[in-house]
Amino acid sequence: MTTDLTFITNEANQTLKDRFHALIKDARFFDALVGYFFTSGFYAVYPALENTEKIRILVGIGTDAKTYVMTVRAREERQMELLLSHAEAKQAIEEQVAQELEDSLDTHNVEQGVMKFIEWIRSGKLEIRAYPSQNIHAKVYIVTFQEGDRDLGRVITGSSNLTQSGLVDNLEFNVELKNSADYKFARDKFETLWKDAVELSEKYVQTIETRTWLNSDIPPYHLYLKLLYEYFKDELNRAEDIFADYLPEGFLKLEYQQQAVLNAKKILEEYGGVFISDVVGLGKTYIATLLAGQLDGRTLVIAPPALLDAENPGSWHNAFVDFGVRAADFESIGNLDAVLKKGTEKYANVIIDEAHRFRTETNVTYEKLAQICRGKRVILVTATPYNNSPKDILSQLKLFQSARKSTIPNLPDLEAFFGKLQKRLKGLDRQKDYAEYLQAVRENAREIREKVLKYLMVRRTRSEIVRYFAQDLQTQGLKFPEVANPQPLYYELNEREDAIFTETIELISQKFTYARYTPLLYLKEGLDQLEEQSQRNMGKFMKILLVKRLESSFFAFRNSIERFIRSYEMFIAEYEKGNVYVSKKHIHKIFEALESDDDAAVQRLIDEGKAERHDASEFTNAFIHDLRSDLEILRRIQRAWQTVDRDPKLLTLLDQLKTNPLLRQGKPILFTESKETAEYLTQHVNQIFPNAALCFTGGSSEAARRAVIQNFDAKARHPRDDYRILISTEVLSEGVNLHRSNVVINYDIPWNPIRMMQRVGRINRVDTKFDTIYTFNFFPTQQANDEIKLKEAAEAKINAFLTLLGGDAALLTEGEPIGSHELFDRLISRKTLTGEDETENSELKYLNVIKAVRDGQPELFEKIKRLPKKARSALTPAPLLQGEGARRTVEGVLATYFRRGKVQKFFLAAPDVESVELDFLTAAQLLECAPDVPRQKLPAGFFDLLEKNKQAFLNATTEEENEGLPRRGRDSAYQVLKLLKAVFRNTQSLTDEQEEYVQTVMARLEAGSLPKETTGRALKALKALGNQAANPLKALAALQTAIPPRLLESHFAEQNPRSSGKREVILSMYLAGE
Repeated sequence: MTTDLTFITNEANQTLKDRFHALIKDARFFDALVGYFFTSGFYAVYPALENTEKIRILVGIGTDAKTYVMTVRAREERQMELLLSHAEAKQAIEEQVAQELEDSLDTHNVEQGVMKFIEWIRSGKLEIRAYPSQNIHAKVYIVTFQEGDRDLGRVITGSSNLTQSGLVDNLEFNVELKNSADYKFARDKFETLWKDAVELSEKYVQTIETRTWLNSDIPPYHLYLKLLYEYFKDELNRAEDIFADYLPEGFLKLEYQQQAVLNAKKILEEYGGVFISDVVGLGKTYIATLLAGQLDGRTLVIAPPALLDAENPGSWHNAFVDFGVRAADFESIGNLDAVLKKGTEKYANVIIDEAHRFRTETNVTYEKLAQICRGKRVILVTATPYNNSPKDILSQLKLFQSARKSTIPNLPDLEAFFGKLQKRLKGLDRQKDYAEYLQAVRENAREIREKVLKYLMVRRTRSEIVRYFAQDLQTQGLKFPEVANPQPLYYELNEREDAIFTETIELISQKFTYARYTPLLYLKEGLDQLEEQSQRNMGKFMKILLVKRLESSFFAFRNSIERFIRSYEMFIAEYEKGNVYVSKKHIHKIFEALESDDDAAVQRLIDEGKAERHDASEFTNAFIHDLRSDLEILRRIQRAWQTVDRDPKLLTLLDQLKTNPLLRQGKPILFTESKETAEYLTQHVNQIFPNAALCFTGGSSEAARRAVIQNFDAKARHPRDDYRILISTEVLSEGVNLHRSNVVINYDIPWNPIRMMQRVGRINRVDTKFDTIYTFNFFPTQQANDEIKLKEAAEAKINAFLTLLGGDAALLTEGEPIGSHELFDRLISRKTLTGEDETENSELKYLNVIKAVRDGQPELFEKIKRLPKKARSALTPAPLLQGEGARRTVEGVLATYFRRGKVQKFFLAAPDVESVELDFLTAAQLLECAPDVPRQKLPAGFFDLLEKNKQAFLNATTEEENEGLPRRGRDSAYQVLKLLKAVFRNTQSLTDEQEEYVQTVMARLEAGSLPKETTGRALKALKALGNQAANPLKALAALQTAIPPRLLESHFAEQNPRSSGKREVILSMYLAGE
């Protein structure tokens, strides 16, 4: 097909590229006059120019206002400052070239074309100049033939640039001028312009080789520092002094706390909420108070009563007074009605202490809290926002984010995300499938950390602060105490006691049916799914209660058994009269009593709450059979324990208090989960050590709380020495500082090790005077003559508890994934007490590296800052440290760092497998190297690997926008929305305000902005209308009654919508083999 056409449009396979190839393959000269020259598109034309003797390219530089000003100035000052004006023109072109290659395609063709361009400039075959006097938007290409050829030459002019798009892809309009007069005019005009143009060839090459991704001299160490610079750029920008205004006497100006405040403030302004989650004892209250002082508007603090008590030196009220933060009010978690009644309009910020208490949204308290938080900045203070169920954290997020329209980067649908994580755990048995279950839990935790919490949380561990703020700590004279490994205290059961103990575990976990507490499971007509689950849960909780009491103390267990027997006897007596009473009335109070370990209150609520009567004939025969069988088991257990006449656990405690140097002196604090055990121990300890022990439980008075503070808080305003030993239930494991002590005794096994960390956190404070923190844990064991046998028997006992409980062990460990053979080791591990792994890497390590470069090597820092986007290098990697000290080498792969707005991701590509996503710490480890590490050669397949990573990044930043789970029929929000769409299909009877209200409700439902308690109530109200539900005005009234108006307002973060930004390649490092 001929290309010899007058008009060339790139249609019908007749492209300008083809015409160029035909004309210039044997041309002597090729001149181009273009407004823009795209070096990245040179690959499309250079093959045809291989035999051309000379190539000249003349470009315009007035492509934007800034460049135009430069060129005009260069022209005006030509006579006076020729070199300077030329320098300005060259600078303009330099910026254009750098930007063009930043935006170019990442392909081998582009690189090859640019390399050929540079080669020809250096050989003199190609020259490039810029005409600085005016905007040039011409696109004129002049071909000069060899002497004796067909004619002098040709001119092509029109719309095409020298790019792949202009030469092939786009619909263009170009004309080829074949008349010799046209050729001569174009050539003469070009020569005139060329004579006055600025020489760019050298500058062009220099720019490409130093300011673009084609720079082939970037050392691996510089690329590693570029990774750190780009990742921590926001951190490096923060330089405020938050302590400038006021610092209370005796308060240390600690850098780690200042950094936390600055980070938290930025997160708050961006997302409307932040988790302050430093590990226990690092001063979260102070950090949040300092943060409140940095924010505009009034702050509301919601906290447990103990943390609002002015007598408590560590209370919120005292912290705010100490730091001079006046615009604040304080309210108890249990008194949210008072806040709503007074109104929340005056608050701009809400601080919620012990925020992990709000891990479920299906209750009225959460709904009230959600109303208070709506439209405010929300500061959640908790060391443990996430336990092990992925949805633990979702309800806390929903206090400041919409569940299906969040502003968290790349995660608009939080419900879908957390639902996907929850699905991983479905069907896995925590004991039988332990390894798989643990892997799923860890993977979930990683995803939550990388995709959610990295944007919303400020969390540092003690070891991070010691390691990365060492100089500041030393300057301040602050030293954290050492935490010793927990020491086991074995109470030895004799042969008969051991047999009874073992049999009891088996009976209460395997044989006992708990029929008294699950009566509705025996109804002949059956139950709906929710009621059935509720009944099963009650049975499981009562089982766990008995197991805990058995391990707590023989005294508490005997009392529990007696209460169970009385309850069963009364229940069976009523059954034989034809009556079965079931109480749903006090179900919330029952679970509250279960949580506070007050089983006497649990039993009382169950026995007294005769809210609903059933006839005995409504139940299957299995019911009375199981009731009688259970009662016989209870009596059997009672008889067995009546033969046990000593308490080896109590005897061991008393002996240790007398003989152990750490317990004989000092002020030990003993924790138990049972109120009865606490009272029992206090009585016996005070018999041996008169008036030495103070008992504190959930039922203790305010006077007792003050006594705790005065005797055990190192910052008490009126310290006393009335008591040496504190015996407490879990009620003091949070919210009170007890750091006049440095010893914790866990009398009951802390089945969830997090509890042990919280307890030790009461004494492991940043301002303690002690050098070492000690912990003792009691374990049941068999009598033996050596430590090894005692330990083995204790492990076997714990194993028996967890194994016999099977799936119900999750309730005992409160969701913590613990294998039956693992718990003992965790309870004697220092790591469990500190809540951290001292060998793990930290982002702070890498932040300190780039800060040190900034502060100590400013010239290098400037060089790193100027490295171009898409920069590349290659190194031979050092082995990566793996678990258990093992090392592995990663080689023959490409690591790429991407960004899109706030989203930063890292991918690793290998030749024959899919790209895998890395977290920042792994990526930093891979790129980390010494300054003298030599650069290796990039492989031929570099662009193939880069394309793999780019595709993976594209998928990762688009898939979650569309992965929402199908809305299930049981979801109340979905059901309400479905009803509203049907009812309000026709809104002619509504005013415009009413119509707007309905649209707002539907939008909030779509966004997942309403708590489940609210949507459940709305659904119930609509269904209660019956046939009248189709009446829009009736439905509207039901909605207005059921949905609190505050919940229809926007979250703080929704008031300033943000764009997601373009996808960018920041840098790539090839990890070469040996």
